[in-house]
Amino acid sequence: MDKRIIEAMEKIVGVDWVASDAEKINSYITDETEKAIAPVPCFDCVVVKPVDANEISEILKYANNEDCIVIARGGGTGCTGAAVPIKPSIIMSLERLNKIIDVDDANMMVECEAGVTLFDLEDTFKKHDSLFFPVHPGDEGAQVGGMVVENAGGVRAVRHGVMRNQIKGLEIVLPTGEIIKTGGKLLKDNTGYDLTHLMIGSEGTLGVVTKAILKLYPKSSNSGSLLVSFDDKAKAVEVVPKILREGITPLAAEYIERDFMLRSAKDLGLEWPAKKGIVDLYFILDEPKEEQLYETSARIVEICDENGAVDSLIAETAKEQRTILEIRSHGYPSVQHMVVDILDVAVPVSKIMDYMNGIDELAEKYNATIPSFGHAGDGNIHNFIMTEDGEKPEGYEELSKEIYKLAVGLGGTITAEHGVGKVRNERLGIQFSPKHLEIMRGIKKVFDPNNIMNPGTGIN
Repeated sequence: MDKRIIEAMEKIVGVDWVASDAEKINSYITDETEKAIAPVPCFDCVVVKPVDANEISEILKYANNEDCIVIARGGGTGCTGAAVPIKPSIIMSLERLNKIIDVDDANMMVECEAGVTLFDLEDTFKKHDSLFFPVHPGDEGAQVGGMVVENAGGVRAVRHGVMRNQIKGLEIVLPTGEIIKTGGKLLKDNTGYDLTHLMIGSEGTLGVVTKAILKLYPKSSNSGSLLVSFDDKAKAVEVVPKILREGITPLAAEYIERDFMLRSAKDLGLEWPAKKGIVDLYFILDEPKEEQLYETSARIVEICDENGAVDSLIAETAKEQRTILEIRSHGYPSVQHMVVDILDVAVPVSKIMDYMNGIDELAEKYNATIPSFGHAGDGNIHNFIMTEDGEKPEGYEELSKEIYKLAVGLGGTITAEHGVGKVRNERLGIQFSPKHLEIMRGIKKVFDPNNIMNPGTGIN
């Protein structure tokens, strides 16, 4: 990295908060993208750790004037290479922006800096009497700023939605250095174009989020985990919209293939509690009153039984609930060494079975292993393309392209949680028309006229 750039960064944030040698930057140039498809990182970078929006503003002004690439970095938990530098870059780590500024009970909102981790939020609201923050994408090392620009989701999205549904306001430093604030502690705001929502899901290409105001929800002490087992995948999938049409909105509704969970449980030295059937629906329930919890559970089981369920069980104790969630959460780590790519398409809930039938056909066509699991309540299905050694199989590019086309053809999207990053940008034409892409590139140009913010990501 050019010595002038390093010296400029040291002048802005102090010598102690700048690193440029390979050993110190190594952990800042990769993320959780599968090795078989991850972009090759560039080591010719400098890591800078600002403490607030003002320092970030100075960094961006310098970078814009000197035509330097800047990549804002959160917890490095992304799965599509969005935070991986592929050219010499200033890597801006937001780890020092780690303050929870205000928990506002009256407005049911929390204001925090971008470097606050999901663990920090979870820990804060474990101690809070009556409120909680619902979004949990899985890795508690994820930072709020990253969750904003990736529009993070997770298992609880059925009832409460994804990050987009929780964000009420942002502080943003634009690529040209100006600091702006959008939204606020408001339930309604109809003034002008909605720059808050434009920033959500932008993957670090439009600016740097430094603060966020997030919506909170009343906490309930009446929760339970329900497993319903089926011998037929189609019957399991088809029952989910029937449950939702009843007005039942669980905290989570997951589709889980049994072989996948048995492998995960064995890896942990635990036992998956369901014994009958080949697939399970996993519901996390949360109700204001205990009797409502039992009534909801009973009604879900009744609907499932009418649709061919072969068994059901409810985990009432905290230990039982933790065991099921731990095994489910360990599904990916248990096969990580075999995973080439994790796809996270979404289709309308009514089209999930059509999608999964299509996946079975593609697996047979390409002689591929493609297990499915995921969020049946919102149509977001995760498919793992797997090989014994985790290396790309023959025909991988064609296979992944066909999966995306399948999802889009059913009215779906190529990514519902993980984002486009640097590994899917060439697939955007499957979903969007040339005009659509032209408009998005025009928006990027307005925000970032010199294209310094994370080029190669998303529409870049």
